[in-house]
Amino acid sequence: MPIPAPPVPSVGVVPEVILGDFFRGAWHPLSVLRNGGPRRRQPVRSTSGSPRRRPGPARQAPRRQLARWLARNRRLAVALLLCVAAGLTVQQLTPAPAFTVSAFAAARDLPAGETLGPDDLTALSVPRGLVPAGSYGSTESLQGKQLAVALRKGQLLSDAQLLGPGLLAGSPPGSAAVPLRMADPASIQLLSPGQLVTVVMTTGNGFDQPAATQVLAAAVPVLWTSEHGNGDGQWLATGETDGLLVVAADADQAGRLAGASTQGKLFFVLVAAAHG
Repeated sequence: MPIPAPPVPSVGVVPEVILGDFFRGAWHPLSVLRNGGPRRRQPVRSTSGSPRRRPGPARQAPRRQLARWLARNRRLAVALLLCVAAGLTVQQLTPAPAFTVSAFAAARDLPAGETLGPDDLTALSVPRGLVPAGSYGSTESLQGKQLAVALRKGQLLSDAQLLGPGLLAGSPPGSAAVPLRMADPASIQLLSPGQLVTVVMTTGNGFDQPAATQVLAAAVPVLWTSEHGNGDGQWLATGETDGLLVVAADADQAGRLAGASTQGKLFFVLVAAAHG
């Protein structure tokens, strides 16, 4: 027996719900036969138990405004991003500021033997790692000191550049500063602090006493000479200084040099520094 078709309502009386379901595909003849009418779709619920909701106009508005602004100002946005990237790069490459301390240097070119005064020194701010050992923290401790070597303008001062125990800085342990008086005072003009000399003593007069030559110290560095000093320093502050020089010697050499000027005549020979 044929199944009768469901009655179709006239167009004028079709409910809006049925038309909406029809156009959305919810109306189907089989569903009508099973349930006696079209079914309405149930809202799809998410796994969390709450119905899925589309973002409302209030949530979409900021995103749309940002997208429109980027579309209109694309070049400006790219320029801003490049500026930020350049700033980060410069920040990473810029070294951290070095911690500086105050140190004293020569305010002008100073010759060896100069007695330091207030106008000869200037304070500089330098990194701590560049301050030499034995430097001075105040000008008062440098006043009246005598330079053992010449200084260039801006060169930092330390005790190794002044007359006194600091001249032996870097010498082997047990070294001593030994003053010597040369038989030829004029020969001192050939010497400068830092040069190496071999000290020789001659004895005898060639008549009743035979002449003899003895090497007392070989290749010892010159620390100070009367030619570069003015007699007002920490060493040799009084008395006659003509023909005097001070050398750095080890214990054996110092034993032979001490009092050698009373046993004979002292001379020196300039020697070159050994390579390596």
